[in-house]
Amino acid sequence: MSVNETYLRWRYRYIPDHVLGEVLAKNWIDNAIPVLFLAIAVAVFSILIPGFFTVGSLSTIARVLGEYMFICIGMTLVLKAGGIDLSVGSNFALCNFGALYLVNALGMPLVVVIPAVLLLGGLVGALNGVLIGYMRLRAFLTTLVTLILVRAIVELLSLNYGVEASYPASEVPAWDYLGLATILGLPVSLFVAGIVAIAIHVLMTRMRFGWHLSAVGGSRRSAYNVGLPVKRIVAQTYVMSGVLTAAGALFYASRLGSIGGSVGVGLEIVILTAAVLGGNSLGGGRGSVAKAIIGTVIVVLVTNALVRLGLRTGANDLVLGLILLAAVAIDVKWVKNRLKILNRAYVSPTYFALPPCPETVEGSSSIYEVNDKLAVAEPIGLGELDGPEDIILDEDDNLYCGSRHGDVIRFFAPDYKRHEVYVHIGGHPLGMAFNRDRELVVCVGGMGLYKVTKDRKPVKLSDETNRSLFSIIDDSRMRLADDLDIASDGRIFFSEATIRYEIHDWILDALEARGNGRIICYDPRDGSSRTVLPNLQFPNGITMVGDDQSFLFAETWGCRINRYWYDGPRKGQREVVIPDLPGYPDNINRASDGTFWCAVIGMRSPTFDLAQRMPQFRRRMVYRVAADEWMYPNMNAGCVFKFSLEGEILDVLWDRDGVKHPSITSMREHKGKLYLGGLFNDRIGVYDLPDADPHWTGIGHYWGAKNDE
Repeated sequence: MSVNETYLRWRYRYIPDHVLGEVLAKNWIDNAIPVLFLAIAVAVFSILIPGFFTVGSLSTIARVLGEYMFICIGMTLVLKAGGIDLSVGSNFALCNFGALYLVNALGMPLVVVIPAVLLLGGLVGALNGVLIGYMRLRAFLTTLVTLILVRAIVELLSLNYGVEASYPASEVPAWDYLGLATILGLPVSLFVAGIVAIAIHVLMTRMRFGWHLSAVGGSRRSAYNVGLPVKRIVAQTYVMSGVLTAAGALFYASRLGSIGGSVGVGLEIVILTAAVLGGNSLGGGRGSVAKAIIGTVIVVLVTNALVRLGLRTGANDLVLGLILLAAVAIDVKWVKNRLKILNRAYVSPTYFALPPCPETVEGSSSIYEVNDKLAVAEPIGLGELDGPEDIILDEDDNLYCGSRHGDVIRFFAPDYKRHEVYVHIGGHPLGMAFNRDRELVVCVGGMGLYKVTKDRKPVKLSDETNRSLFSIIDDSRMRLADDLDIASDGRIFFSEATIRYEIHDWILDALEARGNGRIICYDPRDGSSRTVLPNLQFPNGITMVGDDQSFLFAETWGCRINRYWYDGPRKGQREVVIPDLPGYPDNINRASDGTFWCAVIGMRSPTFDLAQRMPQFRRRMVYRVAADEWMYPNMNAGCVFKFSLEGEILDVLWDRDGVKHPSITSMREHKGKLYLGGLFNDRIGVYDLPDADPHWTGIGHYWGAKNDE
C-alpha cells in the first residue's frame, strides 16, 4: 500500500464526510435558521433593554404568546395545505367583540360564551373554506375581501353596541380567570395553547388528516388523482384557522376587555410573519406546529422589544415587514437550494481496497472459471414475474416468491403452471423463511420484518430497533430489511443492507463503500429487536450454520462471506470464511450435503475495484456527472457457487451468456433441484442437481416433518 493510500485509509476512517448530508436530510434542519434568529434576538434584546427578561416582563410576553400561538397554529394549517388566510385580524376583532358583548351586555356564563365565540370564528373560517375549497377562488384575494367585509361588520357593531360591550352589566364568574390566572406557573392562555399545540401536532404527524394535508399542500393535482378529498381538506383548514383565531380572541378579550378600533389591525401581518419566520413554507406542503411556536416566540419578543425601545407604531410595522420580507426570501432560497445541496453532499464515498480478484475467464483453470451449466435451467413464470428476489418451497412443494408489486406469489406443484397472489404486503418482499409453525417470515424492503399467518394475514413483527449511540444517523427505523434466517429457539436474525438509502436507490450504497449496514436480531419471546452487528458493507444473505451458535452472512460490497457466533463459548466473535470472491454475494442457503449455496448478483470489474480506492474520484463524479451516468458495480452476471464451512469452493454454476439468468440473487435446493431467483429477472429458474439428495427439503431439515412434531 502506497503512502497516499495509507493516508486515504486513515483520513476517511476518522473524518465523517457523510455528516453534512445527514444533517441536511433531517426534517429539523428547517428549524435551524429560526432558532438561530431567536438566539440572536434574545442576546440583542437582553443587552439593549435592561430587565427585558424579568419575571413581570416575561409574564406579559407569555400571555400574548399564548394568544398568538392559537392563531399562528391555525395559519400553519392553512399554509401547509397551500393556502393563506389574511382575514385572521378582522376575525380576531369580531370574536373579541362577540365575547365582550356576550359577557358584558348579556351576562352569559362561560359555558355559553366559549362555544358561541368559537362557533363565530369557525363560521368566518367556513365562509373562506367554501369559497376557496369548494368554489376554488384564489386564497389571497378571497381572504383579503373577507378581511375587509368582517372589519366593516366589526366597525358597525362597535358603533352601535360598543358601549354595552365595554362595560359589564353584571359579574360573570370565572371571566377574569381566563385572562389573569395561571396554571403550573403559566398563564391560562399559554397553558391551553400548549395543550392545543400538542393535539394539533399529533393530528399533523400521526393521523391520516396530517398525511392528507401534506399531500394536498405538496401537489393538489396529485392528491386529487389518488382520490383524496382535496376540496374538503382545504375547507377544513380554514374552519380550523377560524376556530383557533376565536380561541386567541377569547383570551385577549378576558385579559384586556377592549373593543377599540385598533384591535386586530395588522394582526394578519404579525401572524404571517411568525408562521413563515418559523420555517413554514408559503408554497405549501411543509410546516409544523414546532415551526409555528418558534416563529411566534420570535415575533412576540421582537414586537415587545420594539415597544420597550419606544419606537412608534409605524416603525413597528416597518420592522415586521422587513422581517417578513427576509423570511420569505430565505424560505424561497432554502426550498430552492436545499435539495440541490443535499443531492451533492449526501452520497459520501470513502476509501476501500478489495483483495485481488480471482480469475474467472474460461481456460484460466480457476475454481471460478466461467461455464454454461445454468443454460439448461428451465423457467417458471416466464414473463409473469417482476423481481422474484428470493424463493422458498413448502412441504407440499409449492413455491413462493416475492414481486416488485408488493405481493408474495405462490406457484402450485408439481408443474408450477398455476399461481396466485398468496398475500399482498405492500412493500417488495425480499428474504423469506418458514418458522417452526410453518408461517412465512418475510423481510420487506422499506417496511421491516413481517410474518404471514396460516390464514394468509400479514403481521408486522418489527420495523425499528435500538438507535446507535453517538450517531448523527437516526437508525432506529429500518430502511432495507434484506434477508433472514431463524435459529432453533425462534430468534430471527436478519440483515438490514443499508441505513442510509431506501430500496429504490440501494445501489448508491455501493458508491460509498462504507459500513452502512447491520444485522438485527428479533426475539419473538418479548417482541424486541436489537442490533447485533453494525458497520457492515451491505450485509445480505444469512443462513444458520446448524450448531445453534453461529450463522453465515454475506457482505455484498465487501465481496466476502463471514461467520458470526451469537451464542456459545465464542459468542460475539466474527471471522471471514471467504475473503476474496470474484463477485458480489447475495443470499446464502443450506445444501443437502451439509454445505452451503451462495448467489452472486454481479461480477467485479477492475475499473470499479480501482474506483473504490479513489474516493475523491467518486465524489467528483457525483458532483459533476448526471446520476444516470455514474459508475456502478456490474449487475449482469448470473452465478451460484457451493462452499464448505471452511471456505472451500466446491462447485460453481454460471449462465455464461446471461440470457436465462442475467443476475441471480437467491437459490434454494429442494428435492434434487436448485431454484433460482433474481431481483432483476422475470422468471424463476430450475436446475437439476445431479448428485443431490432427491428427498431433502429445507423446511424439513430445519423443523422436521409435520408428523414428527
